[in-house]
Amino acid sequence: MKKLIIPALAAVALAACSQNAQNETSEAAGAVAADVDATTSNAAADVDAATDRALDRAETSLDNAGAAIDRNADRAGAAIGNATDDAADATGQALENTGKAIKD
Repeated sequence: MKKLIIPALAAVALAACSQNAQNETSEAAGAVAADVDATTSNAAADVDAATDRALDRAETSLDNAGAAIDRNADRAGAAIGNATDDAADATGQALENTGKAIKD
C-alpha cells in the first residue's frame, strides 16, 4: 500500500504545480543551459589562447636554439680554420728550417 501512496502523492504534486511555476522552472533551465554554453565557450577560448601562447613560446625557443647552434658552428669552423692555418704555417716553417739545415 505504501508503494502506491508515494507515486500518487508525486502525481498530485505535479498536477498541483501552477502553469506559472512550470514556466519559471523552464526559464530557469534555459538560463542554466545558456550559462553552461557560455562557460564552455569561454573555457574553449581560454584553452585555444593558452595553446597559441605555448606554441609561440616553443617556436621562439627553437628559433633561439637554432641561432645559437649557427653561431657556435661558425665559431667552431673559424677556430678549426685558424688551427689548420697555424698548423700549415708551422709545418711550412719547419720544412724551411729543415731545408736550411740540410743546405748548411
